[in-house]
Amino acid sequence: MAATLIDGKAIAEVIREEVKTEVIQMKKKGITPKLNVLLVGDDPASVVYARAKEKSCGKVGIEFELKTMSAFSPIGEVLAIIDAWNKEPGVHGIMIEMPLPEGIDKNLVLEAVDPKKDVDGSHPINRGYILSGGEGLFPTTPQSCIELLTRTGLAITGKNAVIVGRGETVGKPLLFMLLKHDATVTVCHSKTADLAYHTKQADIVIVAVGRAKMVTADMIKPGAVVVDAGINFPDGGGICGDVDFDSVKEVAGAISPVPGGVGSLTAVLVQKNLLKAIKLQGLT
Repeated sequence: MAATLIDGKAIAEVIREEVKTEVIQMKKKGITPKLNVLLVGDDPASVVYARAKEKSCGKVGIEFELKTMSAFSPIGEVLAIIDAWNKEPGVHGIMIEMPLPEGIDKNLVLEAVDPKKDVDGSHPINRGYILSGGEGLFPTTPQSCIELLTRTGLAITGKNAVIVGRGETVGKPLLFMLLKHDATVTVCHSKTADLAYHTKQADIVIVAVGRAKMVTADMIKPGAVVVDAGINFPDGGGICGDVDFDSVKEVAGAISPVPGGVGSLTAVLVQKNLLKAIKLQGLT
């Protein structure tokens, strides 16, 4: 029997309506949520992503401002823009589009953003809150993985969860998010001996390793939940995840597709982070 499909698009629509309702309530209190995005350089994908954020914000009544700068801008000018936004009360959230051009220190730029306006969850202070279980702003991709599970009614508490991938963006923060939900968590990576041994023990497998169709049906326990946080663009064209969807869906109990899964939630979760940022700033 084929796995139940975890529909990220449908879940994203539910969250979008929640955001829209909360934005209306904030506007009644005199607060118009605003997201500012900084794009340094002209990376084509970054331009597309920035415009997609603008369109998504427009759907829920969030103000959006995009500042573009030359790839050859001095670091001091980049930091000055961020500093001005940090100090501007009407700017509630700040995002830096990645990748930054060569020669601009990524860590220096990300650390310049006020942690309470860091809707991307990239600041070291917010990463620390993930570790400590505190209230901060967290990366949207691991949040999306959690939302897919909880909003589909799939239990996390007491389950054996295996994360395939230990990256800064997904794997590491996801470890602590799953622990907060009382899962028993194993983190695997490129140097893990006998990866299939670990994944076949798992009730939940979350894959974020950046290798197309790496996880196959023989690596999954029958009935397990599989969340694919990967995105790859094979030479043959199209998009696929890190999981071999067609084979794994015949073994798993539930599975998220690519596209239509994890990535469907990231834009609305940025907006959720923006609304949380307003609260952390003490404005509501």
